[in-house]
Amino acid sequence: MGARILVVDDAAFMRMMIKDILSKNGFEIVGEAENGQKALEKWQELRPDLTTMDITMPEMDGISAVKEIKKIDANAKVIMCSAMGQQAMVIEAIQSGARDFIVKPFQPDRVIEAVRKALG
Repeated sequence: MGARILVVDDAAFMRMMIKDILSKNGFEIVGEAENGQKALEKWQELRPDLTTMDITMPEMDGISAVKEIKKIDANAKVIMCSAMGQQAMVIEAIQSGARDFIVKPFQPDRVIEAVRKALG
């Protein structure tokens, strides 16, 4: 049984892409959310092994959501997803507790590498 993963992105297409990559590689998608607030609720409900988190989302951005999740569980594993050119946000995300980041458009090999690395 693969690790349990929560997929968070405001774009349904991006969630579908990342779910496809992960499930083809034996990971279990336990839930998905379209903004940081929902991500926080789902995370508390599901306690996934790993969360993929978009940075730019409505209601609560990914960085705020990571900070909230880390307050609940300092060991929570989160990988940030960002579009090109968001280096400053990526650095802030890592400082906020994210384990790694993957850049959109997603490259399957890079996604799997980041997930495996974050899961240790």
